[in-house]
Formats: sequence, C-alpha cells, structure tokens
Amino acid sequence: MLRHYESLGLLGQVNRTDSGYRQYTPGDVHTLRFIKRGRDLGFSMAEISELVGLWHNRSRASASVKRIAQKHMDELNTRMAAMQAMQRSLQDLLQNCHGDARPDCPILDDLAGNGSTGANRRYGVVQRTDRLQGFPAGIGRRSQGQPPLQRRTLTGVVPRGAG
Repeated sequence: MLRHYESLGLLGQVNRTDSGYRQYTPGDVHTLRFIKRGRDLGFSMAEISELVGLWHNRSRASASVKRIAQKHMDELNTRMAAMQAMQRSLQDLLQNCHGDARPDCPILDDLAGNGSTGANRRYGVVQRTDRLQGFPAGIGRRSQGQPPLQRRTLTGVVPRGAG
C-alpha cells in the first residue's frame, strides 16, 4: 500500500538504505496517518490526494476543503438512503415469506421480477401502498369477507432516472 501512495505522489521522495529499505521521515509518517484517517472516513484516493495537497498548501482556502468534505457527505447520505431502502424492501420480503414447506416464495418472486414488489426497486426510491400482515397488494381480508386492514406505504429502490 505504501508503494501505491508513493506512485500516486501522496508521499515525497522516500530515501532508501543501501539494502533498499525505505526510510520514512516523521513528516512521511504524519502524511500516512492523514491518509489513513481519510480512508477511515471513506474518502476516495482522488479526494485524499486533493486533501493532502490542500493540507500541504498553507495558502489554501478552507472553502476548498469544505467543498470536498460536503460532496463526500452528500454521497454518503445518498448511499445510506439507498441502503436503508434496500433494508426496508428486504424486511418486507422477509415478513411476507412464510418460510415453511410451501413452494411459493415472495423473495424468489421479487428477485425474478415476478413479485408485486418486483424488480422495479433497485437503486432509487419508489413507494407503494400495501396491506399489513403480509397480504400482497390487492389480496387480503376483504376478499375473505372481513374488513380491510390498516394500510401502510412501503419504500423500495429503483435505478436512477427510472423513478
């Protein structure tokens, strides 16, 4: 990994011993800690490279640093929202699967694009109204002569631009 950072120009020229071992200065170690912290926060190598450059540039504007961090935060929020939507979709599928000896499986139907929650949900957010207690939309207690159940809105994911 250290050679990779050197090849990206994140570290200055590293001195070597006669036997070829790298000799890092305290400044190199500080830069490596900076890079590690950036990686821990999920910044891309391109963002880290830009941040290292700004860190070394004493005449930088903090607005440049904030712009990079804000863009990264916005990307994290988008990914978290998509993951939460996937989690809700999977939870819905798990609640609707009987998990017994029956061959019908809403999870497999959804993966195959045959379910009512279907392949329409993959990477953006859509909503539909469904009945509680595991009845697919349009099927439920009313068809069995009982009053309708409370309704809820389910959220899922779809490809960007498809919603």
